[in-house]
Formats: sequence, C-alpha cells, structure tokens
Amino acid sequence: MAAKKSRGNNQVYMPDYRGDLVYSCIGCSAEYPIDEFHYTCPSCGSLLRLHDRSFDELKKIEGPQWRKIFDRRRMSSEAALSGIFLFHELIMPLVPPEDVIYLGEGHTPMIGANDDLAGWLGAPFYIKNDGQNPSASFKDRGMASAISYLNHIIKTRNLDEVLGICASTGDTSAAAALYLSYLPKGRVKSVVLLPQGKVTPQQLSQPLGSGATVIELPGVFDDCMRVVEELSENYEVFLLNSKNPVRINGQKSYAYEVAQQLNWQTSDLVVVVPIGNAGNITAVMEGFLDLYRLGIIDQLPTVVGVQSDHADPVYRWSMTGSYQPVTVTSSVAQAAMIGDPVSFPKVRKLVEENFKSRFFMIRVTEQEIMEGMLTANRHGHVVCTQGGESVAGLKKAVALGVVEPENTLVVDSTSHQLKFAEFQRMYFEDTFPAEYEVKTRDSLKNTPVAMEGKAEAVAEFLQLRRKDQG
Repeated sequence: MAAKKSRGNNQVYMPDYRGDLVYSCIGCSAEYPIDEFHYTCPSCGSLLRLHDRSFDELKKIEGPQWRKIFDRRRMSSEAALSGIFLFHELIMPLVPPEDVIYLGEGHTPMIGANDDLAGWLGAPFYIKNDGQNPSASFKDRGMASAISYLNHIIKTRNLDEVLGICASTGDTSAAAALYLSYLPKGRVKSVVLLPQGKVTPQQLSQPLGSGATVIELPGVFDDCMRVVEELSENYEVFLLNSKNPVRINGQKSYAYEVAQQLNWQTSDLVVVVPIGNAGNITAVMEGFLDLYRLGIIDQLPTVVGVQSDHADPVYRWSMTGSYQPVTVTSSVAQAAMIGDPVSFPKVRKLVEENFKSRFFMIRVTEQEIMEGMLTANRHGHVVCTQGGESVAGLKKAVALGVVEPENTLVVDSTSHQLKFAEFQRMYFEDTFPAEYEVKTRDSLKNTPVAMEGKAEAVAEFLQLRRKDQG
C-alpha cells in the first residue's frame, strides 16, 4: 500500500510508502546510496537524479485513485501533508511524516489574468504566484524537500555537525538560510555565497536575518557557483543548490499543484518557466512525467522556457542544437542571469527523451521583461522580474504562434515583486544604467505626488465633484 487512512475523523490518506531511492547518474547510469551526500557522479562526473527503484509499486494504485488520495489530503489538517509533502510518495518517500519540515510552503494560488491584461498579452492566462511561499520564492519547494531529507539523515546517521552551503543570486540563499535556521542550532550551520553588488538589498537582508554567514565574492553567480562546486566536491558540506537532486524533487511539486488546480486536465496545458540555473524547468518536466507515468494525467503539457537576451545559452541551443556557455551582461531578471546553467544536461535529456515536440524556447529583451512585470502588477498581480520574463515570453510565444490562445496557459512567477523593488524604482525614476538596455515608457511610470495637507487641495488635484453639485 502506498497510502492508508489516518487516525481520527478526517479520514486522511496518510503515506506509509518509503520507496527505494538511490542517486542515479544521467551519464553512466551508476547508482549510489541515498544516505550519503552526492551531487555529481563519482565515476564519470555527470549530474545525478533521484531514482525510485520501486516506482512501479505505485502503479498498483490506478490514476483516478491517486487523484482522490491527493485531493483528500488537500483537505487535511495534518502538518506533514500541508505543504509539498502532500505528494509524499513522489517527493521524498524515505522521509517519514514526523521528520518533514513544513514552514508554510506550497499550494500557491493560480490567478487568472483579468480581461485587460489578457487583451494586452493576446490570450487568457494564469499566473501561479510562487512569491507567496515563506521566503517569497519558489526555492522554498526545494528547500522543504532538502531540509526534511537532511533532518532525517541527521537523525538516522546521528550527525554531530552539518554545514549547509549554497551559491545564490538571492532567492536560494533566502530559502536555504530560512529552512536551515529551523533545525537545531548546535548541529547545523548555514553559509551562503553571493556575487558582490549583484543582489538586491531586500534579498540580502533575508539570509542575514535568518542568521546565515554571508560571503560576498567578486563576479557573477557563475563565479560563486564554481567555488561552491569545488567546496562540495572536496569538503564535507551539504550543497543546497539545484545541483543537489533532493532539491529538484521538492520543486516537482509545482507541476503536481498546477495539475491538481486544473482538476488534473492537462491535454491543452502550456506551462511557461524562466530558465535561470535550469533546475526549476527540470523539476517541472520531471513532475509532469511522474503524473503521466502513474496515469494521473492523460497527456504531458507543452513547456516553454524563457531567457533574456543577456543570458541565453539554452535558447541558442534550441536554435542551433549546439550548447555553449555565454558571458552574461546585467539583467533585471537577476536569478536568471546565468551563462552556464548547472542543470542544462538534465533539460537536454528530458527534451530528447520525453518533450521533443512539447518544448520551446523564447528569448526576450530586458525592456520586455520590465514591461511584463509592471503591466502584470498594474492588473492585480505581484510578479517579480523573473515572472515578468515569463509573462513577456508568453506574450511573444502567442504572437509568434508557438502556442495557441485557446490553450490553457500558466505562467510561473518565481518570487515576490517586493524583492525586486529596486528595479521598479529605477524604471519609475529613469535611472537604469546603460548596460541594462531598458528604455522607460511614461505610461508605465508612477511616482508620489507631494502637496499641502488640506482636503481642498487633494480634491482639486483629483478633480472631485462636491456632493451638493450633484
């Protein structure tokens, strides 16, 4: 049995399936024990993924029954099922419910665009707002999985001290520091490496506030990632970047939630995702594959990846068939400003094996990203710059005929607008440095208006009509 009814009156389906998880190399197919910390294959150096060797056991429960199980759990008050671990069997089944770390992540809203915004874009669409996770970004999905796994391993291996570390442009560091801070202080330390001057003040405040040791390095994210990769290969640390497959498994929950929010109907679904380090789009594709293999959904969706023309190696690969890292230039979509995405080999393998006719890449300009963000937020959303990248990508995909307006269109907004308030301020004040290549439009600007503190002055400015004048 993969699930059983819990005690009490809720009749919640509680998981008792623990799976048979191993690390599996995407290059040479070698397998390694899950109770060790591995990030690349010790044999050939390729990336690892998590493989459940007993996954076929889950097929003994038919797809419609899985739908009922997951839908029933959605109504549960059980903490261990309240977040991404609602999909326990597909996330990290080796972690028992009592070891799950839940901080309020997952089940973010999917908000339909109003008529004005849909008209501007060219089609009705939804924005799934992952900025409403605890640290205000989608990274919490992966951290809930990774830190729950770490919590379990600390107990089973009786580890005295673990150092959790990541490289980041902001969101990963905030999520890692937050979730690590929930574990016992004497046994876990948190360290984040950030590119100096390339992280917004709001994002920098988050790991500092959670008590992490913050180290700033010269260069861009790719430079920080190289240092972290060397540390994870040569020292005893727990890597919290998406190179760690236990993080990817948590991010698969995005796909599960989208399917559930659409009542498991995915036949005409198109999901638009910013690329960044390519971990999230990997997780999204893997998540839908899980559902398809279990018969929970009848068809895989189309996945559209979006990159800025300031950091576009995956777009270039999709156009030429040849992958080469690129040198990035300044981008408002800071989390996507990565010239050599770590998880690209996984993306390539997933596309070649499963999504060949269902994967497209779109490239947008920095100006289009800003206009996508500002326009969406003027119509009732709280989209970040990466979300703006997705909105702009969908608008262009519709215009190019890559997707049809009749499709069910879902945009991934990865974090909260307030994390990127600096870019909004620069747009409103027209102070973007030249390297961003952003030309502002007066129609999208907004600034405070100062006036004397009298009702008459405010009424005159707003051209209000007196009640006694009809």
